[in-house]
This record gives sequence, structure tokens and C-alpha cells, in this order.
Amino acid sequence: MTSLRLSRRTLLRGAGSIAIALPWLEAMGDVRTAHAQSMPARRFIAVYQPGGTVLDKWHPGGNGGALQLTPILSPLEEVKDELLVLSGLDMKCAQGEQHQAGIVGLLTGMAQGQSGRYVTGPSLDQVIASVASQGKNRKSIEIAVRWATGKSHGLLHPINSMTFADDGKASPIPPRIDPQSIFDTLFGSAGPDGDAAKQLARKKSILDFLDRRYVTLSQKLGAQDRSKLEEHLDRIRDMEKGLEDLEGGKACVAPMRVDTSDYNPTAGLGADDNGAIKDVSSDRAIPKVGKLMMDMLVTALACDMTAVGTLQWSDTEAKHTFPWLNLSEHHHYYQHDGGFRPAECQKIGTWYSEQHAYLLKSMAAIDMGGHSLLDESVVFFGSELADPPTHTKNNMPLMVAGGGGGLKGGRHLKFQGRSHSDLLLGLLKLFDPERTTFGDARFLTGELPGLRG
Repeated sequence: MTSLRLSRRTLLRGAGSIAIALPWLEAMGDVRTAHAQSMPARRFIAVYQPGGTVLDKWHPGGNGGALQLTPILSPLEEVKDELLVLSGLDMKCAQGEQHQAGIVGLLTGMAQGQSGRYVTGPSLDQVIASVASQGKNRKSIEIAVRWATGKSHGLLHPINSMTFADDGKASPIPPRIDPQSIFDTLFGSAGPDGDAAKQLARKKSILDFLDRRYVTLSQKLGAQDRSKLEEHLDRIRDMEKGLEDLEGGKACVAPMRVDTSDYNPTAGLGADDNGAIKDVSSDRAIPKVGKLMMDMLVTALACDMTAVGTLQWSDTEAKHTFPWLNLSEHHHYYQHDGGFRPAECQKIGTWYSEQHAYLLKSMAAIDMGGHSLLDESVVFFGSELADPPTHTKNNMPLMVAGGGGGLKGGRHLKFQGRSHSDLLLGLLKLFDPERTTFGDARFLTGELPGLRG
């Protein structure tokens, strides 16, 4: 038997700092400790929809049992086994302007900075990206549909900012809003020069390099360890075969380019404060633009361009109309500018649930090698407030989906006034189990229990 000793954290590194872990070997010591470590989640998406909801039409009844969907959430029936719906969480960090405090705190767990400006800490997506996107082409992808309406006049502003860099300064990150520009950046002409093809070729090169490294290591190990390592190497070769399948067009394929010439991504630049100036053509195109945005985001994750993405369905003003729903006023009007209109808000909320269902079903349909993209992902859905007419942020409409990190869906968990910051920490720990804090400690109790079932 060889006297070679290896750390349980031993990695074989390839080009570009990509590293793949070894299986547990006798040369690593205590098997019980090695088996106790769980595989972290691999992908994260945060989805924002504006304006809260009609609470009694959104929150399910019961607690902990089989999930029974309410009218607004009913479009998610096909994927409800992947959903964890959360009730009774309060956004305690949201202190300041009613909408601004909510959106800047949604993913940061922090209160607004001085003079009602941004926050002083990073958002959850960017902290996760620092862990999950190492070695990938892009740290994260931020996209938005019909963004910077109303009072922000098409510009970055605390009223539309959700994502903040993990750079020590919490710099706000504006989303990309032009679907054609995003398509060109990610997929080029959908030919061999796009990001997807480059990333695929790079991964194949890395795995080939690691294959040779595994063979070299095997020669130094005992018979039992060599057998385990050979099994692991077979899995690496299966990954290579899977990449060849992707290259052949089975999963890592650019989505169909959609004509969005009727959509003006910079319409907000001409907006007025109260939403009287309307761009009905751009508003009418929101459903097809949103679908294209989701398709691009899912493909970027499937092709391993990044591990993290965010999607904003507008901003907290949401001063655009809904022609496809026969709603001619903007969302803010139905929330409270025109008096609370619960029927119209329910109609809008139900449509957003249809979009969430499309995203989750798209992820579930992608085979990543014996499991789906959704199985290895965590998807967070939230808003900047709970109750539209009062702007309160108690009993926030929040849910998560996927199976990454052991997340278990098909349930409704009900809490009593617990901070939503505890949820943020719980989600972070699915990716980085060693983390014990996140956001502003004043609003944090501890990891939210029950996410893993």
C-alpha cells in the first residue's frame, strides 16, 4: 500500500483555474467526515416582479404539508413539486422610501444608505457568484424587461436597483435591457464564435487535461483507491461525451432569435413621473421579449457561461401598460395611484406566475447528465413589498424553486414575523455551507430552517 496521503479537499486543477474534486479515497483518511459533506448548489437565479400582490390570493393555507396553490400561483401547478412557498417573512431591513427600501433590500438584507441612496453591502446573487462562477466566462448576467420607467427616467436609480457588486463598495449593477444586444453578446451569430461555443471548447480542453492528471495520480495509489479513481475517471469521460452531445445541439444551443424591432429598450428615457407618456408598442412586446430574455438566461446557465443570473420584470415604478391583458393603465395605477384595484393586480400577478412557470419548466427540460438544470439550481422569486395599497412589507410574497443544495419543494412553510434576511442566509448556505451571516446583522436571526425539508 502506498504511503501517499491526500487532503479531503484535494483538487486537480486544469487550465483557467478550473478545478474538479477527487472522490473520497483511503489516502484521505476518515470516510465518515468525507461522506458528511454535501454537494453545494451550482446555479442561482433571482427573479423580481414589481408591486407586491393580492395577499389573500397569493399565500397558501396550511403549513408544511403538500402545497395547495392559490389563484395567483395556480399557473405553477405543473412545477409545484419544485416550489417552496414561504409565508410570514417580513422584510425588516426595508427602512426608508417605500419602494426603494424594498428593492435595494430584497437581495441584500440591508437598509438604504445615507440620504436614501443605495446599500453598503453586496446582493446575494453577487456573493453566490463569487463562489459558483469561479472559472466561468462571466461572473453573472443581469437582465431586465421594460426597466427604468417613471421617475427614474431610464437611468440607474435606487428605485430600480436590485443587484450590488461584491467589490467592497457594493456598487449598483444596472441590468442589460436590449434583447438583441444581449443575444449578440452571448451567442454572436449563433455560430462557432459565440460565447457558448467558446465555453464548450474550453471545457472539453480542461477535461482532457484533467483526464491525464487523474491517470498520473492513479499510478501512485493503492489498488482500492485506483479502482475508485477509475470509476471517477469514467464519470469525467462521460462528461466529455455529454459535452460532445451539447456540441451536437442537444442542449447548449442558442435560442431562436426573435424580432424585437417593435420594442424600445430605452423607452424609459422619455418617461414622465406619473406614467402619462405611454409606449404601447413596447408594452405590447413585453411577453415575447420576456420569453426571449428567459430563454437566453437559461441557455447561458446550461452552457456554463455563468452560474448566476437575475431577471427584473420592470422596476418598482412599473409604469408600463399591459395590452395583452386588456389593461390600459400602468401597474402603479392599479396598485394605489388610481386606488387599489385587486382584480387588476390579481390578473397581473397571475400572468407573472405564468412566466415563472415557463422559466422553471424550461430549466427542468434541460438534461445536464442524468439530472435537470433545475435539479442543480436555486431560483428565488420576490418583490419589493407585500401589500400594494399600504406599501407594507410584512408577510412578503416569496418563494424558491429547484433542488440545488438539497432544497426540497412541494411545500408551504409558514413563519410568524421572521426576517426575510434569514431566508437570504439560508439560500447562501446552500452554496457555501460555512457561511454564518449575511447582510446587516441587525435584521438577521439566523439561517431560516426547513429549506432542505
